[in-house]
Amino acid sequence: MSDTANVTTGKPKKGGAIYRAPFGTVLPKDATSQLSAEFKSLGYCSEDGLKNANSPEIDSKKAWGGDVVLNMQKSKDDKFSFTLIEAMNPEVLKAVYGDNNVEGTLASGIAIKANSDEQEECSWVIELILKGGVLKRIVIPKAKVTEVGDVTYTDEDPVGYETTISATSDTDGQTHYEYIIKKTADTSVGKEN
Repeated sequence: MSDTANVTTGKPKKGGAIYRAPFGTVLPKDATSQLSAEFKSLGYCSEDGLKNANSPEIDSKKAWGGDVVLNMQKSKDDKFSFTLIEAMNPEVLKAVYGDNNVEGTLASGIAIKANSDEQEECSWVIELILKGGVLKRIVIPKAKVTEVGDVTYTDEDPVGYETTISATSDTDGQTHYEYIIKKTADTSVGKEN
């Protein structure tokens, strides 16, 4: 039976919803456990939020006369896209340019090297709050930045890094996991910033 209580929006957790850690970091297996200190917050994202493209690519075969007689799955990419708008946050810059290409802090001075070095695979966690305080955590065991959109500098909009990460399968063949739980007095999001 239909139930409007199951219709929701997805808001970011207060203080940031996207976290990144070196590949191999211990991953959470639920929506509420504490994140490892290795996970670094990437701060605010643009109001466009988060998009997940997880659709199979199908090759349809037709019989003589035009009837589709076979649908074969060729691939199933799992990509997440978002725009990081904390353009002065070293963790954001490391995610975009690579860990080895960013040095320093805002106080001491940040140095960025833009080059063709291949991005390292990392582990990612995205934390959301659904309607009624329901907690949702997306855990991406292994993904790397595969696309960064044009960076625009204007006096009207925040500088942002439109970022796409592409997931690859873990040892169990999964590209990401989703955990959802209703928030109670005993339930809280694992890491606050």
